[in-house]
Amino acid sequence: MDTLFSPPEFSPADAQTLYRALVDRDPAYEGRALVGVTTTGIFCRLTCPARKPRPENCRWFAGPAAALAAGFRPCRRCHPLGPQADGDPVIGRMLTKLQADPERRWREADVAALGLDPSTVRRAFRRHYGLTFLDLARQTRLRAGVGALAQGAPVIQAQLEAGFDSASGFRAAFADLFGHPPRAMRTHDAGLLADWIDTPLGGMIAVADADSLHLLEFVDGKGLATELTRLSRAAGGRIGLGRAEPIDRVEAELSAYFAGTSADFQVPVTLHGTPFQRRVWTELRRLNPGETISYGALAARLGQPSASRAVARANGANQIAIVIPCHRVIGSDGSLTGYAGGLWRKQALIAVERRLAVGTGADPARAAIRA
Repeated sequence: MDTLFSPPEFSPADAQTLYRALVDRDPAYEGRALVGVTTTGIFCRLTCPARKPRPENCRWFAGPAAALAAGFRPCRRCHPLGPQADGDPVIGRMLTKLQADPERRWREADVAALGLDPSTVRRAFRRHYGLTFLDLARQTRLRAGVGALAQGAPVIQAQLEAGFDSASGFRAAFADLFGHPPRAMRTHDAGLLADWIDTPLGGMIAVADADSLHLLEFVDGKGLATELTRLSRAAGGRIGLGRAEPIDRVEAELSAYFAGTSADFQVPVTLHGTPFQRRVWTELRRLNPGETISYGALAARLGQPSASRAVARANGANQIAIVIPCHRVIGSDGSLTGYAGGLWRKQALIAVERRLAVGTGADPARAAIRA
């Protein structure tokens, strides 16, 4: 049984509101609901330009996983399998501005000067990305500082390249990301090296030693600073900025993945977790690209059908995104459930893999695991 849109501000009784949004092609509902048309078997964004169905022929879904589970096919006009943020004109406009001038120090007054309501922009970015536009702009500038530090630049030079007015502001932003200030990132004697990887879904932080990958997370992912601090502590504080061979390798493999040519991750990984967590993560890697599974079904595969909550906790504790595909786990009703990198990314990753699986018939991702 599929579910209607589930956040608390909506319920099945809101069908009239959702239908009105569909007729009006209201961009405020991008990322908040999809419509399935029973007469055609197709599901769409509410902003789809196609002819509108009658209200009695509409079914409302939280996201593409639920619509697909109910037997609907994605529309070829509005492409609902892509990140739904793509269809939000406010987000599209602001991202274009950010890409054109990544070093700009944005303020709410700058947003207002574009004729946009800063609170509307703030809500739109939080809904789709889990952070505000100003936060995203700040991270974009910080990325330049990370690159400068990784190449051995003094902190003050890295601060200037990142476009921060004050050293304290740069240190605070850096500490938010890495869990400790830049001065503590000693490259020359580091046991682990951290560096930034750009992907179509945003920046990622990769941490590796000379032999294997220890962490791969989106820079705005929940708990990233905590994970980095934990790794640094385990390494005796010997974590620095720079490149190790596994980071180069996973960057190349991610490039092939997003290009739709391969989901075969061969980079060796070190798993930091309990024996049960490592069993869950290993089982996840046996799933085929494009395949999804519920927490209960994953627990059953492990021979512990009553351990679905423990499986969910292990899934949330995964520190190596995409390579260990925790995004392939969905709710038992087909809905997309929590993902540290944001549900919009989970949706996008599932879409990438479905296209990849159809195009290449790729085998399940495999890699050498050192526990």
